[in-house]
Amino acid sequence: MDLFNKCRESAKRTDPMRAAGIYPYYRVISSPQDPIVNHQGSELVMLGSNNYLGLTNHPEVKEAASMALALYGTGCAGSRLLNGTLDIHVQLEKRIAEFMCREEALTFSTGFQVNLGVLSCLLDRSDIAFLDALNHASIIDGCRLGFSRNHKFRHNDMADLEKKLGNAAEAKGKLIVVDGVFSMEGDLAPLPELVALAKRFGARMMVDDAHGLGVFGEHGRGTPEHFGVEADVDLVMGTFSKSLASVGGFIVGDHYVIEHIKHNARTQIFSAAPPPASAAAAIKAIEIVEREPERRKRLWENTQYMHRELLNLGFDTGGAESPVIPLVIGEDLDAYRMAMALQHEGVFVNPVVTPAVPPGRSMIRTSYMATHTGEHLDRALEGFAKVGRAIGIIS
Repeated sequence: MDLFNKCRESAKRTDPMRAAGIYPYYRVISSPQDPIVNHQGSELVMLGSNNYLGLTNHPEVKEAASMALALYGTGCAGSRLLNGTLDIHVQLEKRIAEFMCREEALTFSTGFQVNLGVLSCLLDRSDIAFLDALNHASIIDGCRLGFSRNHKFRHNDMADLEKKLGNAAEAKGKLIVVDGVFSMEGDLAPLPELVALAKRFGARMMVDDAHGLGVFGEHGRGTPEHFGVEADVDLVMGTFSKSLASVGGFIVGDHYVIEHIKHNARTQIFSAAPPPASAAAAIKAIEIVEREPERRKRLWENTQYMHRELLNLGFDTGGAESPVIPLVIGEDLDAYRMAMALQHEGVFVNPVVTPAVPPGRSMIRTSYMATHTGEHLDRALEGFAKVGRAIGIIS
């Protein structure tokens, strides 16, 4: 059998969608990730971005990146382990550790690489990882690369996790890994209950807070701060590509753990260092997060308004507790149709289908920014009402 036969089968699935005008991926945007974006000459209300605090086009962030570009050039031409560590990387890591109130931080070129590298170098064949069934793909892949035994528990089901922890071999190293904010569903991991189980069964705890950083907590430190369990979570992962207006990721924890990761995470050792402009942008974004808490306040005002109005229209928003608000649609084809129909109405959203969600549970993922105005949101609501009724999602 030809290895590429599977590729032909993939094309058979996507080509008809393109022909029918309902292929919703790789849409080209010709503007910044602002509340209004330009797509093929049309202005769309952007409800598909993770730019939660609206900082990706902030003039201070762009100026910081521009200055770093002029000083250091476009890249580092090597890994952090060898020639690629610049003083701005060290500054960024110190700044992150300070902001997160942790002993040490280590940055990676992407958020996906953080989970891939951290988990694969901490876990081995003698260890057991306990994973929420809806964890991000990077967590699943990182645990697979570590060759640990991986036990998935039902989403946010503490009784199921307790049972699996109780059945685990006593001598094994145990790690519970969850998303702080689940990126498709928009709900939160019950961190206090998870921490209690980790203590009871002698497990360590890691939280992927990519979508919680800058959004949750009095100071924007994410879901552990929100729940008051920062001292009980061993490792927190975050990204720069969402609230922090750049690209890359980091892990924070105790010095000896970060030191181990620094010298053993393959995605750190064998990847080029983050571009200096990206590091400078992240440093400036952290500064703005600290000095402008009103951005977080505005984000939550927008989130609460949209959640209330979408429910009033009759949409099923699942268990959303964050600026990620899904609209449960059902069948994959209906999600594609709705996404493209909304685009025709001037609203950019993302369809989420299997295998990212269970069969029959496809959704339209919407997400909100501090910089959305009431006019932007009301315009989007008009589109949701019109398309939702036309497709039969709401009455």
